[in-house]
Amino acid sequence: MIESQTAARGFANVVPLTPARSPGSASPEIALATKNLWKVFGATGTEFFAKNCAEMDAGALAGRGWVPAVRDVSLEVAVGEVFVIMGLSGSGKSTLVRCLSRLIEPTSGAILFHGRNLLAMPEAELVEIRRKKMGMVFQNFALLPNRNVQGNIALPLEILGVDRANRAARTQELIELVGLTGCKERYPNELSGGQQQRVGIARSLAVDPEIWFLDEPFSALDPLIRSDLQEELLRLQRSLAKTVVFITHDLDEAIKIADRITIMESGRVVQVGSAEDLVMNPADAYVARFTSKVALGKVVRARSLVEKTREVPAHAVAIDSEQTVQNFAPLLVSSVGPFVVVDNGAPLGVLDRRRAFDILAGVRPAGAGA
Repeated sequence: MIESQTAARGFANVVPLTPARSPGSASPEIALATKNLWKVFGATGTEFFAKNCAEMDAGALAGRGWVPAVRDVSLEVAVGEVFVIMGLSGSGKSTLVRCLSRLIEPTSGAILFHGRNLLAMPEAELVEIRRKKMGMVFQNFALLPNRNVQGNIALPLEILGVDRANRAARTQELIELVGLTGCKERYPNELSGGQQQRVGIARSLAVDPEIWFLDEPFSALDPLIRSDLQEELLRLQRSLAKTVVFITHDLDEAIKIADRITIMESGRVVQVGSAEDLVMNPADAYVARFTSKVALGKVVRARSLVEKTREVPAHAVAIDSEQTVQNFAPLLVSSVGPFVVVDNGAPLGVLDRRRAFDILAGVRPAGAGA
């Protein structure tokens, strides 16, 4: 642990690291990818290629009576990553996720699942992948009103032909996992909104999917329940190590749960990066406006505030490199320092305390947001 490693170097009062959720590798294994993916409503793939539509702007496509919902999207999602897709209404985020799971057929491009193109797969194999490798949760809970909690959660297992005893054991395991112990005999109309969403989450996990698609699953819930379910999602993701593709229009939600965030506009991907990347280095004015209200202390991490040219004092107070300024702010106030930023116990350099206070005050570097 950092504390024992840094003690040997003379550092004190280590701020403990929040459990990491990033893929943790310069070249992580890719679970899901898209290459030049298009979804143009009204156009067939043959028409799209024949008329060279990839070169047309939205106006020209609309002139043909076609609506470009996803435009030339190329993305990679790493194994074990929480990958958030966000944008304003009509940006194409929900259509993109429905294409990834092939609930909607793309017009052109490729969708790669561990390197294999889902669009070129035999139908039987695709069905097996969707049944056993993909779980989906949507804003509309879509619970069956004539089934109780246990029956709703067991539905995917019934479809797969799992025997009754194993269904019951798996269902009970999931009921406990999502915190619904004591509710298994209740029907949807006897549950709160948060409980209904937990049933939907449990049902989506019934077959132990490899990739978990969540399309604005908490947006209809009140703030307190929403916050609780965000924490529940993170707990489940850490314990189950799922690859998560999550749609939201709420930037605070994205910051809380994401390893990386994709910003979409008019069907296109504008920028992909960590919350800190998007806030501090926006790709264009749209991303800058989109992130302009974010409190910098929530996203800027200690690793970005290192003065590498200064010698590290022998008894500096250590702050983990992955901690946000908001997390270690109490230490800045209560201690005179100096502070050293450490990564797995190894010093990266002295923390620039003045810059940290600027971040807390909302002072953005030139070009970082509006």
